[in-house]
Amino acid sequence: MEIPLTITDNALVEIQNIKNHKNIPEKYGLRVGVKGAGCAGVSYILGFDTVKNDDVTYSLPGVDVHIAKKDTMYLIGLVLDFYEGDDARGFHFSHPDQEVKPSS
Repeated sequence: MEIPLTITDNALVEIQNIKNHKNIPEKYGLRVGVKGAGCAGVSYILGFDTVKNDDVTYSLPGVDVHIAKKDTMYLIGLVLDFYEGDDARGFHFSHPDQEVKPSS
């Protein structure tokens, strides 16, 4: 089964670094999900957690990714990236297929 979102190489490396350097227990995987789905839209969640009964788990190099079945439809096409620059550092969620392109 294919994971519904794309996790970039930069994000995967940072997730692996966090898991290894913050002593996250082996039984914990990366939880990706959503909070709220009403009129204001959704907020994405990201953290380490154990698998739950309603999860689908995907294995990536060095980390399992847990996604609640009910959240899957909100994550399709989503890209999780990690940015590190002089101005900011952190994970970033985007929907490239929904970004507004400048008109030519």
